[in-house]
Amino acid sequence: MRWILRRDCLSPLLMAAALVGCGDSPPPVTAPGGVTGDNTAPAVSKFDLANRCFVMKTGGKYVVSDADGFIASGGDAASAEHFYMKPAGLGRYLFYTSGKALLTGSGTAVTAETTPADGADITLDGTNGSYTATSLGLPLATDGTGRLLLGTTPAPLTFELAKGGCSVYPEMPVGIDAPTFKNFIGKPVIGFAEVHSHMGMSSEMSDGSGDVGPSSGGVLYGQPINRFGVPEALGNCIALHGPNGILSAENIILDTDPLAMHDTVGWPSFIDWPKDDSFLHQQMYYKWIERAWKAGLRTMSIHGTTIEALCNIAKATYGGLTNVGKNVECVDQDVGDLQVAYLFDIEKYVDAQEGGPGKGWFRIVKDPTEARSVIADGKLAVIPGLEFANVFRCRVRFLPDGTEIPGCTRESIDAEIDKAWASGVRQIFPYHDVDSALGGTGIFSSILNYVGFTDTLGFWKTYNCPDVEYFTGEGVYVAGAELETGALMLGGDPLSQALIAAGAGVLPLYPPGRQCNARGVTDLGKYAIDKIMKKGFVFDIDHAELSIKQYMLDQGAKVTPNYPMISGHGGHGGITTAQAEQLFRQGGVIFPGLPNGKDFARFIQQLKPVWTRSTSRPLAVGYGADSNGLRTLPGPRGAGSEPIQYPFTLFKGAGWGPQYAAAGIAPIKVEMLSIPGGKTWNMDEQGMSHYGLVPDIVEELRIEGGEEATTALYNSAETYLQLWEQTLKASAEAKKLPSP
Repeated sequence: MRWILRRDCLSPLLMAAALVGCGDSPPPVTAPGGVTGDNTAPAVSKFDLANRCFVMKTGGKYVVSDADGFIASGGDAASAEHFYMKPAGLGRYLFYTSGKALLTGSGTAVTAETTPADGADITLDGTNGSYTATSLGLPLATDGTGRLLLGTTPAPLTFELAKGGCSVYPEMPVGIDAPTFKNFIGKPVIGFAEVHSHMGMSSEMSDGSGDVGPSSGGVLYGQPINRFGVPEALGNCIALHGPNGILSAENIILDTDPLAMHDTVGWPSFIDWPKDDSFLHQQMYYKWIERAWKAGLRTMSIHGTTIEALCNIAKATYGGLTNVGKNVECVDQDVGDLQVAYLFDIEKYVDAQEGGPGKGWFRIVKDPTEARSVIADGKLAVIPGLEFANVFRCRVRFLPDGTEIPGCTRESIDAEIDKAWASGVRQIFPYHDVDSALGGTGIFSSILNYVGFTDTLGFWKTYNCPDVEYFTGEGVYVAGAELETGALMLGGDPLSQALIAAGAGVLPLYPPGRQCNARGVTDLGKYAIDKIMKKGFVFDIDHAELSIKQYMLDQGAKVTPNYPMISGHGGHGGITTAQAEQLFRQGGVIFPGLPNGKDFARFIQQLKPVWTRSTSRPLAVGYGADSNGLRTLPGPRGAGSEPIQYPFTLFKGAGWGPQYAAAGIAPIKVEMLSIPGGKTWNMDEQGMSHYGLVPDIVEELRIEGGEEATTALYNSAETYLQLWEQTLKASAEAKKLPSP
């Protein structure tokens, strides 16, 4: 049990202010590009102010701070308030003062506030160095004395670069100071691929300025972005998880202890979260992704996801207690669509931090040609995807007489596929954790039988899993599971009671031994698989029942080139050695859920003989971390492992091949990730607490697997792009096949 004494929950911004830029005088700020201050140089575009230090003028006077707010009365820049301009979004800023407060509109007043509020989110308009600003929809104006207020006539504003004197707005460090590398057009990409993540999972699917609603029924805390930055995105989970975390669904799902507690304070101390064994706290804050990108992450598939049945239970119990007044949506397709739309908000937010539209390193792409162009520019190619059971709204309800009611038709499947494609989705799981109108889920957990019942009104019908050779690499799931028979042994918590009630006294009986799902691919499933292939989606076979995996692979073999498929989620539902070989022959890949470096090196060695006898392609192994997928992350390698020596160097030295220097890739130094005055993450001690520890796992992989392992990893982005290119060629051929 994790018993933590409650501590005072201070304002996240106040805590950050105490730790960032502390001392008798604020630290100087150097503008991007080494600019140290021609104080007359204007910001030509409103985006040029991003993360730089400025003084502001209006009416020929410099704006200074006083006890009542801000007044344009200064005669020179030295007397002016120095604003660190932290982007809240594209063309929107937080005016952060040297005293660590925010210029904030409220009513008609403009004051300096230490707690962020709507009025601190200020929109700039204008260009060529002349701007106006609005707060809460009202223009920033001045009265007859020059005092700033919210009025009717906008005050003309100009900004001058300051040599120093700013307090830097609190932000998560990256720990890699050097710029990342670029690739050359026409050359194989060097970098690694992430094929399974969930950055859209958030306690609010906006930058904090809207009320879109949370993912996962409102039980996962934290956001990948927030207009007020990390103090709000990763501040304090008390509103969702209750005092001392006592209302967190994780107490039941993970700890099986309804009295388990955790310290709710996040930034900057992060006493109890994020941790490798905690899956109800944000794991994919955007600065953590930036750290992985700088280390060589080049393609990232991000899936909209949920489990509708589990979401409804969480919404009615835990989420219902902590999300009063929030828009909590649970319908699989609706939540998935919202998460995909959220990715475009994340892209715009990163653009804002980097200086304007298109300038960010986070780039959503629609085809492999665009991905190669983005990667050649040294940026991250992001591929939106979908992963949930009722994809295309294909829920199924089982009736007592053995018949079933599908939630979709061929016509509705066509419409949903077209809609998904138009939204930017390019990668799809046709199956997930619960049976659907398309067929059966691959069994790996007994609890999902009961969760699924709440959605389908039917328990799994099973057969003894076939006695064949399975591909059983490190972290890869075997087929089926030992299933509970009779009464499910749960506790008295709300989640358990909801599951018991869902069974309505009708409990399944199963024979001993590993059970596989007897529900195979349905006619609607065959139709959907055909349409997915004809549209050209990257196809992930994981989570499907074993026989359905075989059907999908065989469908892919009907065209030339073969339609390649991914098992990027550790083979959920199991995968036989014969299926693994077929998948490789047809141009596909098997990537593990991201393990620690020792297990990753072991997986590569387990996969290598199957790969080499099935394909002549260079060995390539990326990963599917499943971060934010309501799962734990890899723990430390354990006692006796060679420790990471911080700082460590990528792309040079033992374990790094000659290809990096040949491609002009300079060595990169990686520091231990540490917040000044706050949290430090040591991979050897704590494991992978969040996505920012990906570079540390790369170093573990180098230690454990040497050059062969690092080369396989940095081959994986190119292999993914080749798979995507083959997908589109195969899709063109699949269009010639008749529909089933």
